[in-house]
Amino acid sequence: MRKFLQAVKTEILRRGIRYTIVGAWNTVFGLGCYTVLLLVFPRVHYLLLGVVSNVLAITNAYLCYKFFVFKTKGHYLREYFRCYVVYGGGMLAGMCGMFVCVSLLGFNAIWSNIFMTGTIFVFSYCGHRFFSFRRGRNDDEEDHSENSGS
Repeated sequence: MRKFLQAVKTEILRRGIRYTIVGAWNTVFGLGCYTVLLLVFPRVHYLLLGVVSNVLAITNAYLCYKFFVFKTKGHYLREYFRCYVVYGGGMLAGMCGMFVCVSLLGFNAIWSNIFMTGTIFVFSYCGHRFFSFRRGRNDDEEDHSENSGS
């Protein structure tokens, strides 16, 4: 049990803090994109604007996670696709939640988006850690550990 707790502590210190920073930035970025799109294109359906803003936010998140959080080398398209799988699942759940909040419960679209974004953020770390940026057996040894001193 002590070994497990030490591994969790190490994971939080190595990646969790950076993930939270990037997650906070990407949340602001995604919410900003959605809000701007909603204000600039008020006649376009809010769910379509949600899809567009999610594509922009997923691309932003991928770049930040790759170079700042998980620091993987190569495998750009594979990791980008995997980010879409993780975030795509989150986006679908978020859009369903948005539909419930806005269309069924009558809540404001911007506040509903903030709520759903926070909810999805909580579940995305494991998807990225163990799927999007997972290191395979054939990856270079360098990819299996972070650069020392980071």
